[in-house]
Amino acid sequence: MFVVSLSYTAPLSDIDALLDAHVGWLKQAYADGLFLASGRKVPRSGGVILARGERAALEARLALDPFAQNGVARYDIIEFVPGMTAAGLEGLLEA
Repeated sequence: MFVVSLSYTAPLSDIDALLDAHVGWLKQAYADGLFLASGRKVPRSGGVILARGERAALEARLALDPFAQNGVARYDIIEFVPGMTAAGLEGLLEA
C-alpha cells in the first residue's frame, strides 16, 4: 500500500485551472481500483492519496496526472504494509 503526498509547486490559480482534469484523472484511478482515498492537505498546499497495487503502476499513473504533466506538483511516495486497521477496514490488510 502507498501514501502519496502531493505538494503544489505553482500558485493555486494554476492548480485551480487544472482541477477539473485532475478530478477526472482521480475518478479513473478509483474506477481502476488503484486509489482507495484522496483529499486536500490542510492548509491547501497539496493533497494525499492512499493507493494499492504495484509501485511501477502507481508511478506510471502519477505521471498521467494533469498536475504532473503541467509541472505544478511534486509527488512523494511512501510504501507501507498495514499491520492493523480499525473495524471495517480489514480489507486494507495484505493477505
